[in-house]
Amino acid sequence: MTGTAAFDLGPQARIVARLAAAVPDALLAGRTPCPAYTVGDLLGHLASLSIAFRDAARKDLGATTDTPPGQAAHPLPARWREDLPRVLGELAEAWQDPAAWTGMTRAGGVDLPGPVAGVVAVDELVVHGWDVARATGQQYVPDQVALRASHAFLLAAAREDGRDGGVFGAVVPVPEDAPLLDRAIGLSGRDPAWTPPPP
Repeated sequence: MTGTAAFDLGPQARIVARLAAAVPDALLAGRTPCPAYTVGDLLGHLASLSIAFRDAARKDLGATTDTPPGQAAHPLPARWREDLPRVLGELAEAWQDPAAWTGMTRAGGVDLPGPVAGVVAVDELVVHGWDVARATGQQYVPDQVALRASHAFLLAAAREDGRDGGVFGAVVPVPEDAPLLDRAIGLSGRDPAWTPPPP
């Protein structure tokens, strides 16, 4: 994974921003494929991780890059409709710098090679983009470069951790001939057939 070539996070960041912009306030308390997160929590998490991985790309290490995910609070910013697209844009811009993909950095309190951090960032955007879309009834077509990087990362993680768990939880079996997005979502520990529960 350390040999991963740099790529543009911008297209996937813009897709996530469009999905978020279309979320009505009435759905912010709704359930998502992440059992611990409402839609609002998930949007707050996207804002937080965008800041963390922006700073990881800049090698601007500190509070935003040092906090483990399980210990981080992800409140939805009051001005999230303005803040989230802005930090998503800053995230993508930071990873445009070739220096972001070199050397070591840190995210979630873990020291990582730059290329690995870049792939983790795009995986977060791909998977949580699906979460937002599925929870709010939106169509979702991720950027294909981002999707391929996410799938490769998740597949490698599943092989390393075993199918019973690991950092992403238990893999959900998906047919080998299923669309690449469904296979990636299954590898992330989610059921590609998930739909919101009835109100």
